[in-house]
Parts: sequence; C-alpha cells; structure tokens
Amino acid sequence: MVYIIITHLPVQFKWIFIVWAVKMMDYYEIGQRIRKFRKARGLSQEQLAERVGISMTHMSHIETANTKLSLPVFVQLAEALEVQTDLLLYDQPPVCPDAVVRDIAGMLEECDGKQARIVREIVRTTLQAFKAYL
Repeated sequence: MVYIIITHLPVQFKWIFIVWAVKMMDYYEIGQRIRKFRKARGLSQEQLAERVGISMTHMSHIETANTKLSLPVFVQLAEALEVQTDLLLYDQPPVCPDAVVRDIAGMLEECDGKQARIVREIVRTTLQAFKAYL
C-alpha cells in the first residue's frame, strides 16, 4: 500500500505544494532481508534466535512474515546481524522527503518567473502521467 503525502513550502512569497508517495512496510521483504543477512553471516535461524533471545519458531515466522516483529526484536536482530536498520527495512536507502523539498525549493529560488511557471507545468504534467500510468 502506498500513501500520498502533500506538504507545502514557501518560496519567494509563494507556496509550492510538493507531493510524494510513502510505501508501507512489507514484512515479507523485511523477513527476506533478515534471512539474506543471516545467511551471509553464516548463521542458522537457531543461532540468530539465540543471540536475540527469541524462539527458533518465532525467528522462522519473522523471516516468512507469519508474524510482525516488535520494534525491540527488530533492533536486536539488526544489532546481532551487525547491520543498520535501514538495510533491513528498505531495498534501497530511503530519500528524506524534507531534504528533497529543500533541494527543489533551492532550485526554484534561482528561477525567474517564466522559468518557475515552466517548472510548474513540467511538475503538473509529470504528476498527471504518474496518475495515468502508475
């Protein structure tokens, strides 16, 4: 499931509205990433479960998304696997929406009125294409 988030940012006494999508957590994918790192470390489910203090059954259920893992267990798994939590959550590191908004605002401040209107039309057309084809 994807949620659409809309925010606004003042630029030269105008308000720009920025839209981006946020993907919900996919517990199966998280479980598969945990499995990938566990195997890369040469650990069995039993060994990793023991390090984290959970049952082997619970460890198996986490990897297959038959259960949603708690935040404390998630953090303990990341520590036991010696990986950052972002690497377990995402296939690719997420882009911070606030940084993107600031970056776009900085670019727009360098534009004159005509350029800003052209950028607005490009963004509008791109968003319409997203709605139509994605």
